Amino acid sequence: MSCCLRLRPRYFVNIWPTLRAFPNRNRRFKRQVEVCDVRCCSSVRGEVRVRFAPSPTGFLHLGGLRTALYNYIFAKKYGGCFILRLEDTDQSRLVPGAAKSIEDMLEWAGIPPDESPRRGGPVGPYMQSQRLDLYSQTALQLVESGHAYYCFCSSQRLDLLKKEALKSGQTPRYDNRCRHLRADQVENKLAEGTPHVIRFRLEAGIEPFQDLIFGWNRHEVAEVEGDPVLMKSDGFPTYHLANIVDDHYMKISHVLRGSEWLISTSKHILMYRALGWHPPTFGHLPLLLNKDGSKLSKRQGDIFIQSFQRDGVLPEALLDITTNCGSGFKSNRMGRRIDELISEFNPSTITTHSALLDLEKLPEFNKIHLQQQIENQEQCSLLVKDLQQQIQQNYKEKIQDKQILHDDYIKRVLHFRKGHISTLKELVSPAYSYLWVRPSVSSQQVAALTSEAQDIASLTLKLIEERGENLTMAHLNKDLKALAEKTKSTKYKDVMKLLRLALSGLQAGPSVAEMLISLGLLESRHRLQKLLLLSPSI
Repeated sequence: MSCCLRLRPRYFVNIWPTLRAFPNRNRRFKRQVEVCDVRCCSSVRGEVRVRFAPSPTGFLHLGGLRTALYNYIFAKKYGGCFILRLEDTDQSRLVPGAAKSIEDMLEWAGIPPDESPRRGGPVGPYMQSQRLDLYSQTALQLVESGHAYYCFCSSQRLDLLKKEALKSGQTPRYDNRCRHLRADQVENKLAEGTPHVIRFRLEAGIEPFQDLIFGWNRHEVAEVEGDPVLMKSDGFPTYHLANIVDDHYMKISHVLRGSEWLISTSKHILMYRALGWHPPTFGHLPLLLNKDGSKLSKRQGDIFIQSFQRDGVLPEALLDITTNCGSGFKSNRMGRRIDELISEFNPSTITTHSALLDLEKLPEFNKIHLQQQIENQEQCSLLVKDLQQQIQQNYKEKIQDKQILHDDYIKRVLHFRKGHISTLKELVSPAYSYLWVRPSVSSQQVAALTSEAQDIASLTLKLIEERGENLTMAHLNKDLKALAEKTKSTKYKDVMKLLRLALSGLQAGPSVAEMLISLGLLESRHRLQKLLLLSPSI
């Protein structure tokens, strides 16, 4: 690829105060900056492998979908591979069915992984619980090289440290006590079977790294954190170890993840260097927030992808709105499909400020994408099948005429209602039940509107018989206005109310002309003849 992900000049000022503060290291820092700059700008030319690595401690939500989407788009933009890896090392918090559901939802959304637990691939397994030996070997390698050590501190001692820090108004941190144990002390405790973890030895003097979005960064983690745990006492790794081991062995070229991990990246780079590995290029995506700036919360319930699927939201609309509220694309127009998102994607234009998501606009996004699908012959056929199933589920034995399940009838309804409905589910709501079930209309309802119901029914029947199957909106609207002029005392609006009542049993809805064409000649005739029977003789 010839694309060069060079960041805007304003990002480069961040590191120079550091260079001035450490004049003796000035030359070394500049060399690191130059090396990092070359790597970040040239890395997209090689093989691109990105990953989405959620924890199945819950179901996929909007924030996770957005991270997966940016990774998918990045991979497809540069001819790379999109990997799904499930980080299931926190066994106590796993939610049954979540692992399967995450992959299901990615496939439903139209951003399926190229490699995953379900699809397999050359660098599997793709579930961390099946890679424990690899983490254990890496942790021991770090211990042997002096970059990690055994920690025997009890949970009671760690809790006490935390309480004392909070009591004095400080941020809790481990005091690195066990890094000073002598070799013979460590051997004795291991021989005695004392419970232990493995901690990484943080060192000062962290090198800067260039983030694709936030620019030059460095965090002296050793100054503000205690040595982090790599392997827990139960033999499972922490995120910090597992993610760098997997990214290395899965040959991940770019790590695109949420900005909450930005501060941890310096720590991860220290681990890469300790292992003699080359770190991937990092890009931290800004937060996705509610439109009022508040944090998206899983407790909201409606941010889970399954809930959108259940409510009839199209995956294309969901992808469109989550990118529309952010940055990284040439335009923010509504109605973009995944192929357009890929072609318009430009990672160098992703900004650092949070993306504000206005879910109240989702129906409008869905309406646009639904209209696009109705106008596409292949996609419309899929919509027809979906709507057929919904009609049968919602109305079952109430259906009096099986003709309403025919493809042509449903296609006609879809084309008339495109641009008016936001979801297919609306078409099986009470407002549109007349399309599938004949309405129940009483003589009292008819009499309340006009005494000329019989004449109006007769004239309308004659009108549609003359037009036959060649009913069109233009002709019908004109004919219905002429018909109303023939009535003695009934106003045009009341004529329309009567006909709408006879055709749908409703007082509001689509135009009478649309109803007549949607229902078709035979069904319209049946309902108008019923109106004749209900009308009192004059």
